[in-house]
Amino acid sequence: MTKSLLAVLPLLLMNTSPLEAQWLKHPTPGTPRARDGTPNLSAAAPKAPDGKPDFSGVWGFDAGPALIYAVGDLKPDEIQKWARDVADQAAANDQKDDQSLKCLPEGPRFNHFVAFPKKIVQTPKLMMVLAEDLTYRQIFLDGRKLPDVSAPSYMGYSIGHWEGTTLVVETVGFKEGTYLDYTGHPHSESLRLTERYRRLDFGHMEIEETFTDPGAYSRPLTVKVKATLVPDTELLEYVCVENEKDLRGGRLVGTVAEDMKTITAVTVDPAVLATYVGTYNFAFPENPTIPSQWPVTLVDGQLSLIGGPLIPLSDTKFYWAGGNRLEFMKDAQGRVTGFNMEWVEGILVGTRVP
Repeated sequence: MTKSLLAVLPLLLMNTSPLEAQWLKHPTPGTPRARDGTPNLSAAAPKAPDGKPDFSGVWGFDAGPALIYAVGDLKPDEIQKWARDVADQAAANDQKDDQSLKCLPEGPRFNHFVAFPKKIVQTPKLMMVLAEDLTYRQIFLDGRKLPDVSAPSYMGYSIGHWEGTTLVVETVGFKEGTYLDYTGHPHSESLRLTERYRRLDFGHMEIEETFTDPGAYSRPLTVKVKATLVPDTELLEYVCVENEKDLRGGRLVGTVAEDMKTITAVTVDPAVLATYVGTYNFAFPENPTIPSQWPVTLVDGQLSLIGGPLIPLSDTKFYWAGGNRLEFMKDAQGRVTGFNMEWVEGILVGTRVP
C-alpha cells in the first residue's frame, strides 16, 4: 500500500496511547472573557511579573504553506546538490523516511504542524515549550551564551534575549536527519535557527523564523508561524507506537511513480482551474479551533494546494500529495465554496474565504 507523508500524518494522530481525557474543559485562570463567558482572545496581551510579555499558555501553531515547502522562493542553484537529492528522494519515496514516521522528534520544524498544540511555560530565566508527543524545548533566558556543540541533538540548544517586547531565540546544534518541512528538505549540522516571538494580543502570537544553513542553502530561509491560544484545556499525551512497526514490517511501501500508475489524469480547461484559485480555511479535527489558511494557486497551467500539485481526475476532482483525493464543492449558482479531502480520519473540509 502506498502512503505519502501527508496521507499518513493523520495516522500519527491516531496512534496514541490510551488516555482518559483530563482537564479538557477546565477554565484557564486569568483569561479575559466576554459576557457570555467565552474567552476574549482580542484582549490585551498579558505581562509577566518582570514586565515582559508573557507567552505562557496552550497554543496552536500554524506555519501555513511552509508546513509543506519551507524553502520558499529559493532557486534550484541556491540549494546544494546533496540537499536537492535528499528532497527529491524523499518525494519519490512518499516521505517514508520522515522523522515523524520513524517516531523521532520534529527537530527544527517543531512549530510547524497545526494539528498538535504546544504548551509554553515562561519564567524570568527559562521558557519551556512542551509538546503532546513528549518532546520539549528549553530556552534559557539567564544570559548564558550558545554552547560549542560537541553532541548535536534533535531539538538543538536554545538561548533567548529581549529586544523591547520581542523575544529573540537563537538555536544551534541540530542533529542531521530531520527535515525543515513535510516535503523532505534537509539541513546540515551547521543550521542556525533564529526566532522572533511577538504576542500580538491575548490570543494571538507570531513567530518569525529564519533558518541559516550554509551547509545546505546559499541564503537564509524565512518562515512566519501564526499561533492562536487554546484556552480552557490541556495537552493530551501522544505516543508514537505503531509507525516504526509499519516501517520495519514492510507495510508502508511503494513510490510516487507506482502510485501515479493507479490514476488517470485528464485535461481541464484553464478557465475552470482558475475558478478554484483562492484561500481556504482548513482545520484539523484534532485541533479544530486553530484556523489554517491554505492557498490554491495556478501557475503556468498547474493548479497547486499549499505548493503541492493538484492533478486533475475530472473537472472537480484532483489527486494531491501522493494519495489524497480532493473534490471542489460548488453551490447552486456554481460558485466554488470549498473542498472535501479524503484523509484517514474521513472527509476533511476546507471552506473558501470570500
